[in-house]
Amino acid sequence: MTIKEAQQAVDKWIKENGVRYFSELTNMACLTEEVGELARVMARTYGDQSFKEGEKPNLGEEMADILWVLLCLANQTSVNLTEELQKSFDKKTKRDKDRHKNNPKLK
Repeated sequence: MTIKEAQQAVDKWIKENGVRYFSELTNMACLTEEVGELARVMARTYGDQSFKEGEKPNLGEEMADILWVLLCLANQTSVNLTEELQKSFDKKTKRDKDRHKNNPKLK
């Protein structure tokens, strides 16, 4: 599935099942909440915290939830994420062409 197809699929699902998009501000709060949930799983999986007994973390599910809300926000603010991601690649390639290769901390 391409990013464009994902944006279209989310839009179709919202229109068929979700009644309407939540407001942009509500979705921003939802995105923040989802990022927090991912942070919690990361802290317990790779950090020093532990899971409660019986918890079943799903890193992929948390990432997908973030992507879902991000796609909602893109749709409702008329952002073409395919184009914006390409611009981001172009910017980073130009800016960081040799930066990371020359970083002694990464060797």
